[in-house]
Amino acid sequence: MPKEMLDEIDRQILDILIENTRTPFTDIAKKLHVSAGTVHVRVKRMEEFGLIIGSSLILDYEKLDYSFVAYVGILLNKTNRITFIIERLAEIPNITNVHISTGKFNLYCKLRAKNTSHAKRVIFQIDDIQGVDRTETMISLEESFNDKNRLMHQIFNEL
Repeated sequence: MPKEMLDEIDRQILDILIENTRTPFTDIAKKLHVSAGTVHVRVKRMEEFGLIIGSSLILDYEKLDYSFVAYVGILLNKTNRITFIIERLAEIPNITNVHISTGKFNLYCKLRAKNTSHAKRVIFQIDDIQGVDRTETMISLEESFNDKNRLMHQIFNEL
Protein backbone atom coordinates (compact mmCIF):
# COMPACT_ATOMS: atom_id res chain seq x y z
CA MET A 1 0.00 0.00 0.00
CA PRO A 2 1.78 3.15 -1.15
CA LYS A 3 1.81 5.83 1.51
CA GLU A 4 -0.12 8.08 -0.85
CA MET A 5 -3.08 5.70 -0.43
CA LEU A 6 -3.31 6.49 3.30
CA ASP A 7 -5.42 9.51 4.09
CA GLU A 8 -5.82 11.33 7.39
CA ILE A 9 -8.59 8.98 8.61
CA ASP A 10 -6.36 5.94 7.91
CA ARG A 11 -3.52 7.58 9.82
CA GLN A 12 -5.79 8.39 12.76
CA ILE A 13 -7.13 4.82 12.82
CA LEU A 14 -3.57 3.51 12.85
CA ASP A 15 -2.60 5.98 15.56
CA ILE A 16 -5.38 4.69 17.83
CA LEU A 17 -4.62 1.03 17.08
CA ILE A 18 -0.91 1.57 17.79
CA GLU A 19 -1.83 2.57 21.33
CA ASN A 20 -4.30 -0.28 21.85
CA THR A 21 -4.97 -2.91 19.20
CA ARG A 22 -8.05 -4.01 21.13
CA THR A 23 -9.86 -0.68 20.74
CA PRO A 24 -13.33 -1.50 19.39
CA PHE A 25 -14.07 -0.14 15.93
CA THR A 26 -17.17 1.57 17.37
CA ASP A 27 -14.97 3.55 19.79
CA ILE A 28 -12.58 4.52 16.99
CA ALA A 29 -15.53 5.56 14.84
CA LYS A 30 -16.98 7.79 17.58
CA LYS A 31 -13.63 9.44 18.18
CA LEU A 32 -13.09 10.12 14.46
CA HIS A 33 -16.75 11.00 13.70
CA VAL A 34 -17.11 8.26 11.07
CA SER A 35 -19.16 5.07 10.99
CA ALA A 36 -17.92 1.80 12.48
CA GLY A 37 -18.36 0.33 8.99
CA THR A 38 -15.90 2.89 7.62
CA VAL A 39 -13.33 1.90 10.24
CA HIS A 40 -13.92 -1.79 9.52
CA VAL A 41 -13.53 -1.34 5.74
CA ARG A 42 -10.37 0.74 6.10
CA VAL A 43 -8.73 -1.67 8.55
CA LYS A 44 -9.69 -4.60 6.33
CA ARG A 45 -8.13 -2.82 3.32
CA MET A 46 -4.89 -2.21 5.24
CA GLU A 47 -4.86 -5.88 6.32
CA GLU A 48 -5.44 -7.12 2.77
CA PHE A 49 -2.59 -4.96 1.52
CA GLY A 50 -0.34 -6.33 4.29
CA LEU A 51 0.22 -3.04 6.09
CA ILE A 52 -1.49 -4.41 9.21
CA ILE A 53 -0.38 -7.92 10.03
CA GLY A 54 -2.39 -9.28 12.93
CA SER A 55 -2.27 -7.74 16.38
CA SER A 56 -0.14 -8.32 19.45
CA LEU A 57 -0.63 -9.88 22.82
CA ILE A 58 1.78 -8.58 25.45
CA LEU A 59 2.45 -10.87 28.39
CA ASP A 60 4.05 -10.13 31.72
CA TYR A 61 6.73 -12.83 31.59
CA GLU A 62 7.79 -12.12 35.15
CA LYS A 63 4.36 -13.21 36.41
CA LEU A 64 4.72 -16.36 34.30
CA ASP A 65 8.17 -17.07 35.83
CA TYR A 66 10.00 -16.49 32.52
CA SER A 67 11.82 -13.26 33.35
CA PHE A 68 15.34 -14.48 32.48
CA VAL A 69 16.39 -13.01 29.11
CA ALA A 70 19.58 -13.70 27.21
CA TYR A 71 20.89 -12.80 23.78
CA VAL A 72 22.94 -15.42 22.01
CA GLY A 73 25.36 -14.70 19.17
CA ILE A 74 25.77 -17.75 16.94
CA LEU A 75 28.77 -18.35 14.70
CA LEU A 76 28.18 -20.88 11.93
CA ASN A 77 30.87 -23.08 10.47
CA LYS A 78 29.29 -22.70 7.00
CA THR A 79 26.95 -19.87 6.06
CA ASN A 80 25.19 -22.04 3.47
CA ARG A 81 23.60 -23.88 6.45
CA ILE A 82 21.87 -20.73 7.71
CA THR A 83 18.35 -21.75 6.60
CA PHE A 84 18.73 -25.19 8.18
CA ILE A 85 19.96 -23.66 11.44
CA ILE A 86 17.17 -21.06 11.56
CA GLU A 87 14.65 -23.88 11.08
CA ARG A 88 16.21 -25.78 14.03
CA LEU A 89 16.17 -22.63 16.18
CA ALA A 90 12.47 -22.19 15.37
CA GLU A 91 11.85 -25.61 16.94
CA ILE A 92 13.11 -24.34 20.33
CA PRO A 93 10.13 -22.57 21.95
CA ASN A 94 12.27 -20.50 24.32
CA ILE A 95 13.88 -18.68 21.40
CA THR A 96 11.64 -15.72 20.62
CA ASN A 97 13.63 -13.80 17.99
CA VAL A 98 16.31 -14.69 15.44
CA HIS A 99 18.19 -12.19 13.30
CA ILE A 100 20.66 -12.80 10.49
CA SER A 101 23.43 -10.34 11.21
CA THR A 102 26.76 -8.98 10.10
CA GLY A 103 29.85 -8.72 12.24
CA LYS A 104 31.21 -11.26 14.68
CA PHE A 105 28.22 -13.62 14.51
CA ASN A 106 26.02 -14.88 11.69
CA LEU A 107 22.88 -14.99 13.85
CA TYR A 108 21.63 -13.35 17.02
CA CYS A 109 18.72 -14.73 18.97
CA LYS A 110 16.79 -13.78 22.06
CA LEU A 111 15.72 -16.42 24.51
CA ARG A 112 13.46 -16.44 27.53
CA ALA A 113 13.88 -18.88 30.38
CA LYS A 114 12.92 -19.40 34.01
CA ASN A 115 16.46 -19.07 35.40
CA THR A 116 20.12 -19.58 34.55
CA SER A 117 20.03 -23.37 34.59
CA HIS A 118 17.00 -23.36 32.30
CA ALA A 119 18.77 -20.92 29.96
CA LYS A 120 21.87 -23.14 30.02
CA ARG A 121 19.79 -26.09 28.74
CA VAL A 122 18.43 -23.93 25.91
CA ILE A 123 21.93 -22.68 25.01
CA PHE A 124 23.20 -26.27 24.95
CA GLN A 125 20.36 -27.09 22.52
CA ILE A 126 21.63 -24.30 20.28
CA ASP A 127 25.21 -25.56 20.55
CA ASP A 128 24.05 -29.07 19.54
CA ILE A 129 22.61 -27.89 16.20
CA GLN A 130 24.69 -29.25 13.34
CA GLY A 131 26.53 -26.35 11.72
CA VAL A 132 26.82 -24.18 14.84
CA ASP A 133 30.51 -23.52 15.46
CA ARG A 134 30.14 -21.61 18.74
CA THR A 135 27.90 -19.29 20.69
CA GLU A 136 28.37 -16.30 22.95
CA THR A 137 25.70 -15.35 25.44
CA MET A 138 24.87 -11.97 26.93
CA ILE A 139 22.48 -11.87 29.86
CA SER A 140 19.95 -9.05 30.12
CA LEU A 141 19.95 -7.62 33.61
CA GLU A 142 16.85 -5.50 33.01
CA GLU A 143 14.72 -4.37 30.11
CA SER A 144 14.70 -0.61 30.48
CA PHE A 145 11.97 -0.12 27.90
CA ASN A 146 10.30 -1.96 25.05
CA ASP A 147 8.34 0.57 23.06
CA LYS A 148 7.63 -0.05 19.39
CA ASN A 149 4.78 2.45 19.54
CA ARG A 150 7.07 5.49 19.38
CA LEU A 151 8.62 4.26 16.11
CA MET A 152 5.22 3.42 14.61
CA HIS A 153 3.93 6.90 15.50
CA GLN A 154 7.05 8.45 13.93
CA ILE A 155 6.62 6.43 10.72
CA PHE A 156 2.98 7.41 10.33
CA ASN A 157 3.70 11.06 11.16
CA GLU A 158 6.19 11.10 8.28
CA LEU A 159 3.62 9.79 5.77
